[in-house]
Amino acid sequence: MSDTIPPRDRHWYRRGELVLAGVVLALGAFVIAGTADVTAAASTLGLGPRFFPIIVGSAMLLIGVFYAIDVLRGGRGDPEQSEDVDSETPADLRSVLLVSVIFLAFAFTLDFLGWIIAGALLFFGLSVTLGARQPLRAGLIAVVLSVATYLAFVKGLGVTLPGGLLAGVI
Repeated sequence: MSDTIPPRDRHWYRRGELVLAGVVLALGAFVIAGTADVTAAASTLGLGPRFFPIIVGSAMLLIGVFYAIDVLRGGRGDPEQSEDVDSETPADLRSVLLVSVIFLAFAFTLDFLGWIIAGALLFFGLSVTLGARQPLRAGLIAVVLSVATYLAFVKGLGVTLPGGLLAGVI
């Protein structure tokens, strides 16, 4: 196959893969830098709120470095190989756009509506967009998930989530 590609175009794929390695490196650095100003007491085990972000950021840095080295040494990602994937089928841009809009709406309404309402709308919107056939059932599951995650984080882990419209009730 390399004989059919003109010499100047043989390594065109590396540009995209190196960009991805750079993005992973940048995100790892961003995560580590973002934890620099976090100050809180450590738990009884000595683990504070910076422990896991530093682990994740460091792992992202290592992965980015090793991925860049692999690409520069000639490695490249394998093409999609699955019996259920048709590489000729175009991407479902409508679903991608709807999911993006739902996440943005969630981000902009979270403080006002609060986690329980905004989370339920997020879960419901995503499930319907991604093909839920029974909207009532999807809505009930979305509310249960939203309340359960709120209780798990607020009551179980002591993390403050926005109360929003339900601030006086919960």
